[in-house]
Amino acid sequence: MPADQPTILATSGGYRRAQRTSFEFNALIHHAVELSGTTGRPRVTHLPTASGDQRWLGDDMVEAARVAGFDFSNLYLFPMPNLDDLEGHLLEQDVVWVNGGSVANLLAVWRVHELDGVFRRVWEAGVVLAGVSAGSICWYTGGTTDSFGPELRAVTNGLGFLPYGNGVHYDSEARRRPFVHQLVADGTLPTTHCTDDGVGLVYRGTELVEAVSEQDGKGAFVVSREGDRAVEERIEPRRLRTP
Repeated sequence: MPADQPTILATSGGYRRAQRTSFEFNALIHHAVELSGTTGRPRVTHLPTASGDQRWLGDDMVEAARVAGFDFSNLYLFPMPNLDDLEGHLLEQDVVWVNGGSVANLLAVWRVHELDGVFRRVWEAGVVLAGVSAGSICWYTGGTTDSFGPELRAVTNGLGFLPYGNGVHYDSEARRRPFVHQLVADGTLPTTHCTDDGVGLVYRGTELVEAVSEQDGKGAFVVSREGDRAVEERIEPRRLRTP
């Protein structure tokens, strides 16, 4: 069941510790399903492209999805796509979840497989696009990344479905916040939407409609340019119920 309009949930979270499995899906991934409007067993596909399609991660995701009760699949692109019809598969999903890692490598590989155009059509068809870290930045014009080495750099060739920059791990990695401010102030990034760990941003079309959180005390932020400096506004997230 597609969402009633193009929807993106961009996050710095989604997982929690578990006893019987490596991790479980936390409130943000469950919220992505809620945004899809599905009333049946949710169909969720996972892309671990940004981490090089590590099979152990895909296996752990399958276990977490079993606990959550999802109809779940992994979409791999290494060493070749594991499905014949990528677009057809994606259009059948309620939610697409993109994991973290190297956003620069993710974007390059997706473009080789022409997934930039595919994802736009999937988004416009009402499949909820969601993800964490690299899987958040990819939907924007760009953001901050350690894809190129330990020192943060700007990435400015995101898919651009959302006409903003994106700052992830805003509270847990000390260099992220000042670097976002620098990039917005000098015009490298446009107005940039940022998330503390455990926070997600909900977009209907290209409009930011809500910030949500799976942890207490966390924030979302909008960093915009005024003259030659960056100014920051906090958005208080709505606390999601722990599944």
